[in-house]
Amino acid sequence: MESTQSDKEMVKRLTRDGKEYIIIGTAHVSRESAELVERVIEDETPDTVCVELCQARYQSMMDSDSWRNMDIVKVIREKKSFLLLANLLLASFQKKVADKFDIRPGEEMIRAVAKANEVEADLVLADRNVQTTLSRAWRSMGFFKKVSLLFQMVLSVGSADDIEEEEIEKLKNQDMLESVLEDVGKSHPALREILIDERDRYLAHKIRNAQGEKIVAVVGAGHLPGIMRYFDNTIDIDELDELPPPGKAGKIITWGLPLMVTALIIYGFTSGGAQAGAGMMGWWIAANGILAGIGAIIAFGHPATIASAVIAAPLTSLNPMVAAGWVSGLTEAFVRKPKVKDFESLGDDILSVKGFWRNKVTRVLLVVVFTNLGSTLGTAVALPMMARILNG
Repeated sequence: MESTQSDKEMVKRLTRDGKEYIIIGTAHVSRESAELVERVIEDETPDTVCVELCQARYQSMMDSDSWRNMDIVKVIREKKSFLLLANLLLASFQKKVADKFDIRPGEEMIRAVAKANEVEADLVLADRNVQTTLSRAWRSMGFFKKVSLLFQMVLSVGSADDIEEEEIEKLKNQDMLESVLEDVGKSHPALREILIDERDRYLAHKIRNAQGEKIVAVVGAGHLPGIMRYFDNTIDIDELDELPPPGKAGKIITWGLPLMVTALIIYGFTSGGAQAGAGMMGWWIAANGILAGIGAIIAFGHPATIASAVIAAPLTSLNPMVAAGWVSGLTEAFVRKPKVKDFESLGDDILSVKGFWRNKVTRVLLVVVFTNLGSTLGTAVALPMMARILNG
C-alpha cells in the first residue's frame, strides 16, 4: 500500500498483549479520509473493525428512511425534544459540508462498515450513545449556557456554507461536535470534557477490548491524541455511560422554587393586602405567559399553540413534573400533525434554517424548546418584580 506522509500521520499502530491495533484518524467529510479507510482495511484484513459510531447513529446512517418511524409525541413525552433537535442540527452541519464537496456524510464510516463485511471482520460500534453524550452536556450547563448552545447550533447550519475545501483538512484535527460548538466550549470547559475527553476514554476502552488479534479502528482525527493517551489506562465505561442525577442545587430549585413563589404570593395577600397579592400574581402570570408565548411565536407555532403556551406556562412553572413546552409541543403536534411527506423531506429541510421552521416535525421541536426557554426567562423576570412589590 502506498502511503503519503499525511496518511502515516493519520494511522497509528500499537501492539499490546500479542494484539495489533491500527487506528485511523479521519475527517468526517473528507473523500481522502474515506479512501484511506478503505485501503487500510482492504490491505490489513483485520479480525475486527471498530468505528466511531453508536447504535443510534449507525442505524440512522445505514437507514435513510429511519425518520419515517419517528413518533414525535413519544419524543415530547420522553423529554427528548432538545436531544432530537440537537441531533438534527449536527446532522445538518455535516450534511451541508458533505453535499458541498460531493461526499456522503460519514462516508469513511460507511466504507469502513462495507469493507468490514467484505473482509468478514467483526464490527464494533465503539462510540458512546449520542443521546447520553448530549444529555450529560445539557445537565452540565446553566440556563444561559443552554441558550448559547442552542443558538450556536442553529447558527452552525448557516456557517457550513462558508467552509472552503482546504478547511476540510482542519476538521481532521477537530471532532464534529466540537467544531459546531467551538465557541460554547471555549467558555465552558466542562462541555469539552464531556464531548471530547470522555469519548476519548470510551473509544480507547472499546478499541482496546475488541476481540481478535488484529483490530482496525476508524475514528475522527480529533480523538486520536486522546485515544493514544488513554489506551493503556483502566477505564470505568459504566461510569461514562451513566446519566448523572440532577445535582442538589437543581433539586432544590426544581422543587423549592414553586414552593417559594406560592409562599410569596400567600405572604403578599396576608401582609400586603389584596392589592399586593394580586399584583404579585399578575406579574407571575404575565411574565411567564407572555414570554412563553413569545417563544412559541419565535418557533412559528399555530395560534392555538401560542395560546396553550400562554395559559400553561404560569401553571407548569409551579409544577416540576410538567413543562410549558410539552403542552405547547403536543398542541402543535395535534393541530398541525406531521405527515409522511414531512418525515420524507426532513433530510432536505434540515439543510437550511428556514427549513427547520418550515418542516412540521422540526417546528414541533422548536416549539417545545423555545416555549420552555421563554417560560424559564419569564420566571427570572417575575421573581424580582414580585419581591419589589412585597418590599414596597
